[in-house]
Amino acid sequence: MFDKVPTEKTVPTEDQTPEKAILVSVVLDDGDLMDTDASLDELEALLETAGGVCVARMVQSRQKPEHATYIGTGKLLELRDLCMALSADLVVFDCELSPSQIRNVESVLEDVRVIDRTVLILDIFARNAKTGEGMLQVAIANLKYTLPRLSGQGEALSRQGGGIGTRGPGETKLETDRRHVKRKIAKLEEELAELSKKRRTQRKSREKSGIFRISLAGYTNAGKSSLLNYVCQDSILAENKLFATLDPTTRRWRMPEFGEVLLTDTVGFINRLPHHLVEAFQSTLDEVVFSDLILLVLDATDPKFLQKTEICERILQELFNRRDLVPAPILYVLNKTDLEESRFNVASFPKGKESVCVSAKTGKGVEALVKRIEQLLKEAKKEYCFLLPHSQGGKLSILYQTANVKEVEYETEGIRVTAVCDSRTAGSLSAYEITSQGR
Repeated sequence: MFDKVPTEKTVPTEDQTPEKAILVSVVLDDGDLMDTDASLDELEALLETAGGVCVARMVQSRQKPEHATYIGTGKLLELRDLCMALSADLVVFDCELSPSQIRNVESVLEDVRVIDRTVLILDIFARNAKTGEGMLQVAIANLKYTLPRLSGQGEALSRQGGGIGTRGPGETKLETDRRHVKRKIAKLEEELAELSKKRRTQRKSREKSGIFRISLAGYTNAGKSSLLNYVCQDSILAENKLFATLDPTTRRWRMPEFGEVLLTDTVGFINRLPHHLVEAFQSTLDEVVFSDLILLVLDATDPKFLQKTEICERILQELFNRRDLVPAPILYVLNKTDLEESRFNVASFPKGKESVCVSAKTGKGVEALVKRIEQLLKEAKKEYCFLLPHSQGGKLSILYQTANVKEVEYETEGIRVTAVCDSRTAGSLSAYEITSQGR
């Protein structure tokens, strides 16, 4: 399977000189400068993860972005002079640029490459993808992003990987026409569908076993992998970098009173996560969607703590909407509470959201977290009986996805289904619930 995945990507070695980059952002009239600074902080962290170093930031206030170059002519000339003065290799815009905007800016900057936030994130995913499935997902996302940008990109696409934004499976093959790229996407999607089918089969096997599934979700670098390592006494990769985890990692976790469950570490979220990545990674993100319980891990020391909480909640809701499912129960895990910087965020966390304070580093609060998880799981599932009208037969597939279907009988009145499921699934089908004796 690996030889079917394009592998032209160049990853800098430790002794290579980091690329020097200038970050550029535009603050609109209705924008917030503090939000812009926070977004640039995140962009700088992404850049460092990709192996670059920020040498300057440039922010322009405008009523709206300039159509041709995103920033104004005067600012663009200022950017050119700054690139020359600092010997910058790269300019990264904190937005998504159109192909013409990239061409126009590069024509002024001459030998300095220009990429946007989406390309930077795709680059990091290309760097961190290790498994066949992960590499396929990144390849598809990369091609879908590049497809509408093929016009006039021949020279740029001919560059062999040699810096941030030029990596990623398949870029150097995109000199061919759109039909070839579309065929390539279709071929990779077929291969991904086969791997996704295996993942669904594995998930179905877990459902039939009746074992509970818990997913660790949250903003990238919030400490999900560290928490899994602590509770499972494991040693999966847990780095202080964005998107250190791309491929879901599932471990068996024996809880003191409840018994064995499956705990899955998933890819982290980020603000403005490229929709091509969300689409390509749907099969792995389904590990969250089909969980019995979601542990939403949050970095309690983060200055943008509440905003990132809202971003995570929005992304989770979008994932459930894609599958037309009722959201799974969420337990908020406020991590890094051994640090003094967490005190204000912990105190300001909304009271209506159930949370547990922990430190994945020291183990503080983990015992309380385990007890609360056990309580929630004990209350989670029971056996239900539904009578689905024949016109609503499609809802049977929802039960097969989210529950342990024990018996199905096709009767004159409809489809009688006995299944062990949680309250959210039962609630979505409450109109069809019956007792074992009848309506």
